[in-house]
Amino acid sequence: MNEKRVAFVTGGSRGIGAAIVQRLAKDGFHVIAVARSLDKLEAICNQINAEGGSAEPMIVDIADSKALAAAVEKTADTHGRLDVLVNNAGITRDGLILRMDDEDFDAVIDTNLKSAFVTIRTAARPMMRAKGGRIINISSVSGVAGNAGQANYAASKAGLIGLSKSVAKELAGKNITCNVVAPGFISTDMTDSLSDQIKDRVKEVIPLRRFGQPQEIASVVAFLAGPDSTYVTGQVIVVDGGMVM
Repeated sequence: MNEKRVAFVTGGSRGIGAAIVQRLAKDGFHVIAVARSLDKLEAICNQINAEGGSAEPMIVDIADSKALAAAVEKTADTHGRLDVLVNNAGITRDGLILRMDDEDFDAVIDTNLKSAFVTIRTAARPMMRAKGGRIINISSVSGVAGNAGQANYAASKAGLIGLSKSVAKELAGKNITCNVVAPGFISTDMTDSLSDQIKDRVKEVIPLRRFGQPQEIASVVAFLAGPDSTYVTGQVIVVDGGMVM
């Protein structure tokens, strides 16, 4: 059995996910970093291990429910425990509702929402046996307030909130918490591609007048995964610089 606490993090190869992997490793977790391709993921894990942390890459297509469930089971079986689950992976297929086809809607729901359902259902068993665990789902301000051109994405992220609140109620008796972090505009590859004009317009509705950093999301995740959040469950923590939607 692994003496370190074990965390399973999806979408761990870049942006917010990479920051979460790095922060949890810094906090003493052995982190299973999950993504669809190896290159960036392996580099992140190698750096963590070289600096004295503990992380391993795991390649999984999270839209493949069977493979995803098997990955969670393998983690719990190999290490003898699964303390923290972070559902971070997500995709966008933006478009106005009248032009959005079924494939784009289904792909976003499957990747962003169904994958979380699959990992939670699978992780709940070893967590229940251990009489404790933390489940943290990364939603979005789009899931709280909606966003034009993102009906599929907003639906998936709002669904994560409902899923989390239900799971929190179901698993509380086993000392398992389930919470949501809802980021606003964060400096990632996705936002870096926006034009300066769009960035300036967005900053006008953010009282702090800047985009957040991935590490600022990771800090909130670290709190929810750590010892100071034992009485926090079923909550949505919005981290958006005070943005007015």
